[in-house]
Amino acid sequence: MRIAPRPDFADYAREIGFEYHTIDGKPYWQDEAYYAFTLRQIEDDLEAPSEELAAMCVDLIDSIVASEAKLDRLRIPAHARPLIAESWKRRDPSLYGRFDLVYDGRGPARLLEYNADTPTSLFEAGVVQWHWLENARDRGALPSDADQFNSIHDRLIDRWRELAAGQHVHFTCMKGNVEDESTISYLADCAVQAGASTSAIYIDDIGLSGDRFVDMAMKPIDHLFKLYPWEWMFGDEFSRSAAMSSTDFMEPAWKALLSNKGLLALLWEKAPGHPNLLPAYFENDPKAASLARNHVRKPLYSREGANVEIVDRGRVAAQSDGTYGAEGYVLQELAMAPRFDGLHTIIGSWIVGDSACGIGIREDPSAITGNTSCFAPHAIL
Repeated sequence: MRIAPRPDFADYAREIGFEYHTIDGKPYWQDEAYYAFTLRQIEDDLEAPSEELAAMCVDLIDSIVASEAKLDRLRIPAHARPLIAESWKRRDPSLYGRFDLVYDGRGPARLLEYNADTPTSLFEAGVVQWHWLENARDRGALPSDADQFNSIHDRLIDRWRELAAGQHVHFTCMKGNVEDESTISYLADCAVQAGASTSAIYIDDIGLSGDRFVDMAMKPIDHLFKLYPWEWMFGDEFSRSAAMSSTDFMEPAWKALLSNKGLLALLWEKAPGHPNLLPAYFENDPKAASLARNHVRKPLYSREGANVEIVDRGRVAAQSDGTYGAEGYVLQELAMAPRFDGLHTIIGSWIVGDSACGIGIREDPSAITGNTSCFAPHAIL
């Protein structure tokens, strides 16, 4: 749906710290269009299936942790397995995650992947699009009773209150990524509102003192929120340190099992024919041959659409570059994202704790959604 853009949007974005509303000179935030849903579509086709998928993923973990064969298929390094097992045994709590779904408004939403470890686009989903809705209602661009599936911000504060009220939490990401830095700043603000104290440190500045990770003031890091993937951590030398067992990580180590694209194959193996799943197999599984003509080939560790290949009716329809693939691939049945005004559209369904609490929408001329794909708001009419 088209809507008149706000003439003062750039000023508003600057005021709230939304520094990446434009990326490389191109709009990232879509202020002159939105996606309209009915309440039934939200509740029946997106919210309920997202919570069911979240439960299904958690139900898999016992069987993965207990199986060296499955850990091998997911390419989990041997030295990381005890940390993951202990994290799951303690049921270390999770903060959030995002399911990427393909949905055309009619049929069931189908899972493309689970961003379970370091999902971004959180600030624009939880805050920017809610402000967009309020502004659009105030200026009469949307009906006064227009709503949004979006309690992300409030749920994050509630969850931080459960996880860290009265605690000090360090927040870390890599240096030089504006979106990552904005994301940890936003999450730290939510944690403060929940009663925690916080500080920020770049991942390269974290030190090691004996069996503890420390910040630049040599203060032990007891609680660490990291916007840094577990598989990257497992590849770093410090991941073999005893300090890994002395820090409370958010997300917990067991989330490494769910952020792996091999999860798609394990879900289909456990629940073949589920209406919200697509057939998926590890590439070296003989059953993968059944998807030879129509599939998406995804590296197990791939992020932000890197090294993905789409095969449609036996021909390569799209592919992306990147540094992933040595770890192996899964093949997932092709379910092309619906197109609106020539743009492929993917829905990101947010889970905080174990509750579905909002969506964000990404659109791109390419069939492969990447980190610069535009973000568009939504409304329930």
